[in-house]
Amino acid sequence: MKGIGPRRAELFGRIGVETVADLLALFPRRYEDRGRLKPIRDLQPGRFETVAGEVLTKGVTITPRKRMKLFEMILFDGRDYLTAVWFNQAYLDKVFKQGQKAILGGVVQPRPGHAGWQMENPEYDILEPGEPDESIHAGRIVPIYRETAGLTSRQIRTVLSDLIESIPFEIPEILPASVRGEFRLPPTSAAVRDLHFPPEGTDFEALARCDTPAHRRFIVEELLLLEIGLARRKRAVADERKGISFKADGRLTGALRASLPFALTPAQERVIGEIAADMTSSHPMNRLLQGDVGSGKTVVALHAMLTAVESGWQAALMVPTEILADQHARNLRRLLAPVDVPLALLRSGMKKKERQAVLEGLAGGAIPIAVGTHALIQDDVSFRALGLAVVDEQHRFGVIQRATLQKKGWSPDVLVMTATPIPRTLAMTAYGDLDVSVIDGKPPGRKAVRTLLLYESQRRRLEEAVRQELAAGRQAYVICPLVEESEKSDLKAAVQTADRLSRSVFPEYKVGLVHGRMSSVEKDAVMSDFAAGRVRVLVATTVIEVGVDVPNASVMVLEHAERFGLAQMHQLRGRIGRGEHGGTCYLFAAYPVSEEAKARLSAMVRTDDGFVLAEEDLVLRGPGEILGTRQSGIPELRAANLLRDAKMIERIREIAFEIVRRDPGLAEAEHRPLASALAKRWSALDLGRVG
Repeated sequence: MKGIGPRRAELFGRIGVETVADLLALFPRRYEDRGRLKPIRDLQPGRFETVAGEVLTKGVTITPRKRMKLFEMILFDGRDYLTAVWFNQAYLDKVFKQGQKAILGGVVQPRPGHAGWQMENPEYDILEPGEPDESIHAGRIVPIYRETAGLTSRQIRTVLSDLIESIPFEIPEILPASVRGEFRLPPTSAAVRDLHFPPEGTDFEALARCDTPAHRRFIVEELLLLEIGLARRKRAVADERKGISFKADGRLTGALRASLPFALTPAQERVIGEIAADMTSSHPMNRLLQGDVGSGKTVVALHAMLTAVESGWQAALMVPTEILADQHARNLRRLLAPVDVPLALLRSGMKKKERQAVLEGLAGGAIPIAVGTHALIQDDVSFRALGLAVVDEQHRFGVIQRATLQKKGWSPDVLVMTATPIPRTLAMTAYGDLDVSVIDGKPPGRKAVRTLLLYESQRRRLEEAVRQELAAGRQAYVICPLVEESEKSDLKAAVQTADRLSRSVFPEYKVGLVHGRMSSVEKDAVMSDFAAGRVRVLVATTVIEVGVDVPNASVMVLEHAERFGLAQMHQLRGRIGRGEHGGTCYLFAAYPVSEEAKARLSAMVRTDDGFVLAEEDLVLRGPGEILGTRQSGIPELRAANLLRDAKMIERIREIAFEIVRRDPGLAEAEHRPLASALAKRWSALDLGRVG
């Protein structure tokens, strides 16, 4: 291809472009309207602006204190001056030349200590001498792409322009005519041209929103291929494995319901029905159960496990930590007592004789329900007839660990539970081949938790409020942040906090400390003392985030709350308010607080609905950050955005699943281009599957 040698091909590979098709579908990061560049005098501070001018002076300076290299340049537009500063990019001194015409794009700021405006680390483009206004780089709306060292947006534009001009035919259509018609999409050739070189009169704001017909053309194609891949995968899983069709008689589940001191919520009943329908079908269940903190997932999971036991099968619940395994075992044994179904806990550190008895009980079938950590998937663990595998807090386990548990049985049903609410559009994509159930209500009697934001000047007020709760017989958590990069100092701060509270603030109450450097035995001892009420104030790093249940704990203090993530704060807050007294969560923040941290703290004060907070988190951090793209298995979406395109995703998913229902092999003439594109782009598709 013209202009692409081995070296440049390698550079394009760095930005994800391997083929001509990749290049044509390369989405611009943004656009600049170089037909209407602003004079420097009209720039507005705090806004992203684009200006053009002549390089008047340039040079590298070194800051006196931090010895940082600064490249500074002054741009002159014929009347006014703009200073541009790049940090630690001294190489730019060789890129720019005095007298060149350059275009800069960046956030405008007042220049510290001087009159005039400044941009820090702006994006730039250099115009060639005598370049006409009607070129692809100036005098019009131009695309700005993701760049890498040695490959600029200008070079990408040039290559694309040559490529588009050289294509002698209409680019073949991938999308069926019905889809193109429904979304009013232009032909591929026109979409490619308009995406990279918007014609005169194009709405610049629509370009910025990725809301032109050309943008929609690529967004719909990418999402449809993704959803068809998920739909085919889901169908293949159902076809390749015949599942267990459970024949339950309701004896054990009926006894469980009769013994409960509360009525199940409508949401719990709905989800129990969805799970029961899966378990009685001949296809293996592959279901994700979402429920906010305290929504009653445990009872729903136990109902499913008893359905398996009634039918002559065994069930296993795998959890991420030993503390959580102990707690689940205690709670389930209490619920199972009236039902008379044995349960065994399998964990590391068990005495050999005790462990051997559990292993024999599982292998022989005498133990119908097992609870454990990763100890459940060790080689020497076998089940006589594992029919249901339940995995709690799924984001803590890798796909391989979940699959290993699944292989302990003969195509068992799988129920994955998470207390981390995931926005609907994200769940549909991340776990697209799992069926999703949501418990979106809380059990009756669950008290609301108040959330207050306080700062350092209000510490005395905070400590007095905690003292009042302790005097009333309640207990308190004090949580210190723990960040990997500053682990040593964070642990030191937690130890100092516990010491200060014990000596100076609450000397009359026992203060305990739990952190990640302690052994499991040490942590369990402190947590047991807290659960029993012997420890009244528990200082902890975020190790108690998942699962510990102490109904008497009514207060939580999050020290340096500005350092916690939104989902993390919500999970922690869920540890209180589990008893009859309700609870109060104090977000204790220290200045300075970033704008993003303020948004997180404000959201926490505003609502305790985990699904509302999940949507807020999606806005603040984006989908890749929430799930961890590599861990979740979501391929990087180049055109689509799960937040921006949420309304479109649901309809495209319906279309994709209908196509696969009618034509599973994509063998019909109008679907063959989809099959070909799917094979090229998503050959390694492995999204959200448990096994």
